[in-house]
Amino acid sequence: MSVIRFDPVRRPALALGESRCPVPGGVVGRLRARLREWRRRGRDRAELAALDARMLADIGLSRAEAEFVVNKPFWRE
Repeated sequence: MSVIRFDPVRRPALALGESRCPVPGGVVGRLRARLREWRRRGRDRAELAALDARMLADIGLSRAEAEFVVNKPFWRE
C-alpha cells in the first residue's frame, strides 16, 4: 500500500503573470494605470485647446464647451 503525504505548507502553482502577494502588485498596477490616464487626459486637453473654431465645429463642440473641458483639472473626467 502506498502512502500519500500531505504537506500543508506547499501552495498550488501560480498562473502565468500571477503574483504570490496580489495586493502590492495590484496597488502598483492601479497606480500606474491612473498615472497613464492622467497623462492621456492632459495631452488630449492640450490638443483640444489648440483646435481652431472650424475644427471644433467639425467635431460638434463650441469654443465655450471646449474651454470648459480644457480648464478641468487632469484628475477629473
